[in-house]
Amino acid sequence: MARIIAVANQKGGVGKTTSAVNLAAALAAAKRRVLLVDLDPQGNATTASGIDKHEAKPNGCEVLLDEAAVDQAVVRTEGHYDLLPGNGDLTAAELKLMDALAREHRLKEQLVKIDAKYDIVLIDCPPSLNLLTLNALTAADSVLIPVQCEYFALEGLSSLLDTVKAVRQRLNPRLEIEGLLRTMYDVRNNLGNEVSAQLTQHFGDKVLRSIIPRNIRLAEAPSHGQPIHQYDRSSRGAIAYIGLAGEMIRRARAHDGAPAGEAVDEVHDDELEVAHDASAQHHQE
Repeated sequence: MARIIAVANQKGGVGKTTSAVNLAAALAAAKRRVLLVDLDPQGNATTASGIDKHEAKPNGCEVLLDEAAVDQAVVRTEGHYDLLPGNGDLTAAELKLMDALAREHRLKEQLVKIDAKYDIVLIDCPPSLNLLTLNALTAADSVLIPVQCEYFALEGLSSLLDTVKAVRQRLNPRLEIEGLLRTMYDVRNNLGNEVSAQLTQHFGDKVLRSIIPRNIRLAEAPSHGQPIHQYDRSSRGAIAYIGLAGEMIRRARAHDGAPAGEAVDEVHDDELEVAHDASAQHHQE
């Protein structure tokens, strides 16, 4: 059974889609079977994965409305992960679901049909707390929260955490926080350093060790329809996401009670470990 992770933050421009796409590619490079669900009507995760969001039929809209089978809508990407495409049709799906019975459970019901095929399912959520986001949180085991290290970061974060708490009480008791991911980080920026310290102070080990830097190559990759791992494997952005994948794999093992010394996909995990160390060195420089 797959572990389902919603990538969410109601604040836009924090690197949410960038993180969903590049984490999917990095986990696939570590030989994990990955499905990325684009639940954002903007369809940016679909485009960044090299798929034409306008031509993707059927897509997430038809799946949510039960007008198409989920396995028929899923497509393979050049980043070696599967994708359930999304586009503006998702807005129409949301409106049609407003009066539907158990409307918050539609995505969960669909993912149950295929989750045995995957190790990890990542859901790229809209930058708002709407019915689509509620579907993602109801289906998910955990929430990965990208946080830009800037002045208003904590303000938006508190609203999302309140929503997670409400979903846990009403819809999904197993929902937990996967981690807070610091994005667009510039070590030369004093404010960024202060916000990073505040996050660590408030949330402790929920703040992931991996940090995603500001990186030109990372910003360029979506316009080429490629994850950063394909576009420029040696860039700081690629190294950071490979490091993040390694950290999340280790956390998952610890969560599942795997022995500390267990060797699973040894070669690939060693590569991730080296990349994580290289990423940490980059941020210290």
